[in-house]
Amino acid sequence: MPVLTVTGAGVRHRGRWLFRDLDATAERGELVAVVGVPGSGRTTVVLALAQRFRLSAGQVELSGPAALGHVPDVEQPEPVFSVAEHVRERLALLGRPAGEASGAELYGLDPALKGWQLTPFQKQLLGLALARLAEPALIALDGLDDGLDSVEQAELWRVLGELAGTGVTVVMTAREVDPERVTTVIRLGDPQAPARPPERRESADAEVIDVDGAPPDGLAQAPKAEAEGAGEQPAAGAEGAGDGEKR
Repeated sequence: MPVLTVTGAGVRHRGRWLFRDLDATAERGELVAVVGVPGSGRTTVVLALAQRFRLSAGQVELSGPAALGHVPDVEQPEPVFSVAEHVRERLALLGRPAGEASGAELYGLDPALKGWQLTPFQKQLLGLALARLAEPALIALDGLDDGLDSVEQAELWRVLGELAGTGVTVVMTAREVDPERVTTVIRLGDPQAPARPPERRESADAEVIDVDGAPPDGLAQAPKAEAEGAGEQPAAGAEGAGDGEKR
């Protein structure tokens, strides 16, 4: 049974589809990349796939729980909390014993580092460490290549590969990815281009799904309030959504 099943999914804003008619599946341990230029709607798509953003059409089904890694303005470190404090807080929210913090995988992060001291790379590592505490079937993260140099990106890919090796499905956003590294690429189109339905094609390395991106009004990221609200109550498809939904 697939971990992720997406059927006819779409999000509409101000009379235009940010993306629509998206069909995709992902099995245990697969890597799914949502790629496109900033402003193309990558964050909206990845949040929708993790059931953290309300759909205007279609549905997203998960066979297990999903957790967010680092998603700026949605799931990110508290500036004054240390790495260790983030772990203890997350365990408390999950109803788990504080003693489990000593065994948490921190990917080499200094437990004393404060949120404001973390580099973009370290924020991604902390996001994955916190997401793993929920023992999810799927982890979603944003901005795989934002602010990371080539060495840091290579290390992050290694960590994601380790996660996939444990059976966790990973959904991520990036400007571009090497198709050899992933199972599926959901490629968002030029925000300025006319709307068109998705096109599926096979490459030598990964399935590629070409999808329309966001409208040309500069709406690049899902607002914090919308994404957090969807996180509290996972999206249930098209019901209650429409042109009035926030980005």
